[in-house]
Amino acid sequence: MEAFINSLSAISPQNTFAEEKLLHEAREYNNVRFLRCVEPQYSTFIDPMASRRMSRIIKMGVCSAIKCLQEAGINNPDAIITGTGMGCVEDTGRFLASIFENEEKLLNPTPFIQSTHNTVGASIALILKCKNYNNTYGHRGFSFESALLDGIMMLQEEEANDILVGALDELTPDLFTITDRLGFWKKDPVNNLHLKDYRSRGSLAGEGTTFFSLSRTKNEKSFARIRSLQTFLKPAGQREIEKKLTDTDKPDLVILGINGNPPGDEIYNHLKSGIFVNTPAAYYKHLCGEYDTSSAFALAMAAGIIREQHVPDIMKLDSKPVGAIRNILIYNHLRNVNHSVIQVSSC
Repeated sequence: MEAFINSLSAISPQNTFAEEKLLHEAREYNNVRFLRCVEPQYSTFIDPMASRRMSRIIKMGVCSAIKCLQEAGINNPDAIITGTGMGCVEDTGRFLASIFENEEKLLNPTPFIQSTHNTVGASIALILKCKNYNNTYGHRGFSFESALLDGIMMLQEEEANDILVGALDELTPDLFTITDRLGFWKKDPVNNLHLKDYRSRGSLAGEGTTFFSLSRTKNEKSFARIRSLQTFLKPAGQREIEKKLTDTDKPDLVILGINGNPPGDEIYNHLKSGIFVNTPAAYYKHLCGEYDTSSAFALAMAAGIIREQHVPDIMKLDSKPVGAIRNILIYNHLRNVNHSVIQVSSC
């Protein structure tokens, strides 16, 4: 199972969309409980008239997808596959609010039409006039992994040569309020760059859109390779997690989904002092926040690290020397329910 990464594009709370290099300068947020994306100038990629009818997450998704394809030199991919944990939450909220305010009469259908999980994938296809395979996965913490697995299987079965795979999730005030009541987020504001040092329960909410152009064979634009992907649900304990991770090849760097929530981070810390005690470690959720498809951001960081052969200091968890980076392992879990392992290698 493998696929070659030829380009990527990410809109995140960092300057990942505008900068050519990986995290040239990390953005610091003081006294925050959530992170919002740094949005680009949409008119460069989307017709302004069409953009007016799009919600924020649709514009972010379409914009990052188009840039990704442009960098890969592809006009029409063989497939468009997206993953999203919560879908287009803003439009869902608008439609529900209009039901209440208008007493279920004279409703505007546009927010309802745009509230479905597959809206971004469909919008990309409409703009590109792409009539090829188009699918969206809404599997909470496995949403991106499901989309990625579908894409890799299509490539391996030679049903496609070049595909677009992406993930997207947005954070709205209403969604933050609801999930805050469930205890997902820290009650007191934090500094994002020191997220792992806070000992209070909860994490830092985030959002983002990330897209990859993948191919079945290596070409002149290929700079990283996805070697393996596995997911597992609600492991019985630390021993089962370790077994899943020891089945992989020894990495030159491990990227962990540490999010500042002590019960969840305990799993990562146990691995860091155990089976990965001699392996340089990094983390990423202090840069993008916690959300259902944050593993797509991690994959973008891993691919960028392999391309540039450099680990940004702001991502490092220790001072272990990092040599040539040929193999990176990404391990992430969402509230100890959805666990995923992605191996990325150089070409």
